[in-house]
Amino acid sequence: MATACALALALTACTGSGTGVQGTPGGSGVGDPYFPQAGNGGYDVSHYALTLAYSPATHHLTGTAEITARATRDLSAFDLDLKGMEVKSLTVAGKKARWTRKGQELTVRPPSALPKGGTFRTTVRYSGTPGTITDPDGSKEGWLRTADGALALGEPTGSMAWFPGNDHPSDKATYDIAITVPKGLQAVSNGELRAETTNTGGTRTTYRWRTALPMATYLATVAIGHYDISRTTTKNGLPVYTAVDPHEAAASRKVLARIPEIMEWEEYNFGPYPFSSTGAIVDRRGDAGYALETQNRPVFPGAPDTAILVHELAHQWYGDSVTPRTWRDMWLNEGFATYAEWLWSEDHGGDTAQETFDALYDGTYFDDPSDGEAVWAFPPARPSSAAHISDSPVYERGAMVLQKIRRTVGDARFYDIVQGWAVAHRHGNANTAEFTAYVEKMAPGKDFDGIWKDWLYGEGRPAHA
Repeated sequence: MATACALALALTACTGSGTGVQGTPGGSGVGDPYFPQAGNGGYDVSHYALTLAYSPATHHLTGTAEITARATRDLSAFDLDLKGMEVKSLTVAGKKARWTRKGQELTVRPPSALPKGGTFRTTVRYSGTPGTITDPDGSKEGWLRTADGALALGEPTGSMAWFPGNDHPSDKATYDIAITVPKGLQAVSNGELRAETTNTGGTRTTYRWRTALPMATYLATVAIGHYDISRTTTKNGLPVYTAVDPHEAAASRKVLARIPEIMEWEEYNFGPYPFSSTGAIVDRRGDAGYALETQNRPVFPGAPDTAILVHELAHQWYGDSVTPRTWRDMWLNEGFATYAEWLWSEDHGGDTAQETFDALYDGTYFDDPSDGEAVWAFPPARPSSAAHISDSPVYERGAMVLQKIRRTVGDARFYDIVQGWAVAHRHGNANTAEFTAYVEKMAPGKDFDGIWKDWLYGEGRPAHA
C-alpha cells in the first residue's frame, strides 16, 4: 500500500484515512495574462499567520508561515509561490507532507487528498537570505535591504521573496504578522499593532500586527529600521499610524500632518473608508525606487508631496479594497488614483480635471514631448506586456477615461458611480468588463460605446477629445 501511494502521488493522493477522495493536483498558476506563473489553482487562502525574525547584520530571515485555505476542488497536491529561501519543514493538517521546488513553485503533496470545500492548514518553516526581484520593467521589489534594516514590497510578485503564499491579487486573505528584530529597531507592517514585547535578555523586540480585513499578497509589507513613530486619529476617530525614517522627519512633517484632511476629503468623494486604520511609512530616499499603496499605510521613498500622498491614499479604495482580478486591470488602480490627484487639484485652487485632460490631449502637460506621446502608446485596458503595466497609459489615459465618463453623466451621477463601485466590490476583486457594465447600469440611456472603443480599448490618440 505504501509503495503504491508513493508511485501515485504525482497524480492522486493516497486515501488511507478512509475519506475515499481521489484528488488531482492544483494548478501552478492562475493564468494571469501578464504573470502566468503567479498564484495557484485549487484552493483559496483565508488567513496567513507569519512569524518572522530578521537580523540586518547578517541579512538572515527565519520564518514560519501558517496558511489557512479552503480547497476549491479535490486536491492531491497544490502549489505555493516561494522564490529563494530554504524550506526546513512542511506539514498539512499537522501531518508531514512531501514537497518539491522548481523556480518559484513550491509543490506540496499532502499525505492524503484534500476534499473540495474542506479547510486545511499548511505550515511552512523556512529560512535564508531573502532576495530582491527585478520586475519586467526593471524596478526592484521583494526584500529590499536598507541602510538600517529592510523593506518588503510586493507589486506585482514580490511577496514570494519573503513568505510562501498564493501570490496573485485574485486571492485575498487576512493576516497576522509577527516580526522579531534586534532591540532598538522597529518593525512596521499592515493593519494594527497588537503587541510590542522585548525578550528577557533585552536583545530582541517582537512586533505583532493584525490585518483583519482582506488583503492581496502584493499589498503586504514589512519595514524594519529606525523610525519616528506617530499615533494620532482623524476627526471621526480613525487611527493614523506613521513611521518615518529620522532622516526624512523634518521634510515629511508638514505633508503627513495633512493625512486627516486628505482622508476627510477622500471619504467625501469616494465614500466610507474601507479599512480600520490609515497612515504612512516614509523610508530613506533611495531605499526604494517608487511609492506603493501598501494596505493601511502606503510606503514612500523619502518625504512625499501632497499629490502623491493623495494618490496612494486613494488606492485604499481603488486597488486595496477593490482589487484587480488580473494584472491586465491595473488601470482600475492607477487611473482612479491619478484621477484623485486631478480632483484634489480642482478642489484646492489648481487646474480643473478638464484642464488637465485637455493638456494631456494637446500634448502640453509634460515638458518633454516624448512623455506626451507615451500617453498614447497602448490602450489603458490592454497594456502591451508585463513590462508596461505601470506606464503612462495606465495612469494618465486611465484617468482620462474617468473624466470622459464624468462629462457624459454629469457630476452627481459620476460620484454615484465611483462611490457605488467602491461599495459594490468592497474587499473583493473586479475587472474592466465588470466596471464598464456597472457604469452602463448606473447611467441607463447614456452612450458609452465611443468611450470604451476609443479611450479604453482603442489604439493611439482618439480623433476627438
